[in-house]
Amino acid sequence: MAKGKFALGAIAGALAGVVAGVLTAPKSGKETRADLKTKADELKDEAVKKKDQAKTKADEVSKDMKNKASDVKNRANGAVQDAKDSFNKK
Repeated sequence: MAKGKFALGAIAGALAGVVAGVLTAPKSGKETRADLKTKADELKDEAVKKKDQAKTKADEVSKDMKNKASDVKNRANGAVQDAKDSFNKK
């Protein structure tokens, strides 16, 4: 969770820096608005990319966990069956 908070803080800091830099630059209002729109679009695209990466990673982790849970279940069922077989032989 700390990594997520750090990343969010870094993004917010970068955004604040970009806005401050654009607003203090000696450009016309039209140029400044165009720059802000460009930067906003870049940040949006980056956020979408990060979201997609996080979703892909979450899907991979979920699939891996399901496979491991299935493996544990199968091993437990095998152990139970072995115990039953051993008990029935006596």
